[in-house]
Amino acid sequence: MTAESPDEQREEPTPDGGYAAAHEASAAPSERPQLRQIATVAVTEYRLALRSRWALALSALFALFGTMLATFSGSAVGPEGMERVVASLTSLAVYLVPLAALAFGYDAVVGRDEEGWLEVVFSLPVSRWRVVAGTYLGRVAVLAGATVLGFGVVGVLLVREFGVAYWGAFLAFLAGAVAVGAAFLAVAVLVSTLAREKTHALGGVLLVWVWFVLVHDLLALGVVAAFELPEAVLSLFVLTNPASVFRVLVLSQLGTTAGSGFAAVLSTTGLSTPGLVAVLLAWCVLPVAAAGLLVSRRRL
Repeated sequence: MTAESPDEQREEPTPDGGYAAAHEASAAPSERPQLRQIATVAVTEYRLALRSRWALALSALFALFGTMLATFSGSAVGPEGMERVVASLTSLAVYLVPLAALAFGYDAVVGRDEEGWLEVVFSLPVSRWRVVAGTYLGRVAVLAGATVLGFGVVGVLLVREFGVAYWGAFLAFLAGAVAVGAAFLAVAVLVSTLAREKTHALGGVLLVWVWFVLVHDLLALGVVAAFELPEAVLSLFVLTNPASVFRVLVLSQLGTTAGSGFAAVLSTTGLSTPGLVAVLLAWCVLPVAAAGLLVSRRRL
């Protein structure tokens, strides 16, 4: 075995998953705020995710599917063509982004538990909920960067086709895609906390994807078709599904209702943009908070 330089040793993950720095941050709590621990865990998680090539894989996935869809979408020049492409991208992202986020986050807690890292990390004077929060923030940074980079390639093509005058709709879509990815990643962290094995967590996130992306809207569409429901009930259908919130948020920014089926029904709910953004933020915060609470009470 060859000797390593001090710099190389600092770059290698420690046996506790690289969280030993969080222990150093907790040595003098009066001098270093608690957020420093979360930041330390987040940076470590971010670096480990980059080394695993997750960011590159997700960026390539989003760029590939987004470019194919944009290439074969309508060729009309002007706001109508741009709206058509953005609506098509929204239909793609509502399936692809949640699936990628859930696959990226299902092992966030249970995977580290199986590897024995959690037991080592939790033996340090670092609050467990901060480890969970830092893990989520590190992974959400990777997911957000991959989403922006991957769909950004599509944005460049749209600028060449339609010009920058109509780019506002795409920016709304891009921000919504980042937000819905963060929401489903938070749900994945919660599932990873509840599961005792990685295989259980993987099955759990697949069920989550099927429910929110497929079953929920089908059931809601059947109820809407069978009964004349007040607007409050339609709004409830939206708010209980982050994928629907994303869809309504993007479609409401378009000049026309560029959707069909249940998507067109949802776009008439009248929910405000700030309200939809607040709901997506709640979907990001509440599952992670619940996961932190459960981990804090867990016996290792």
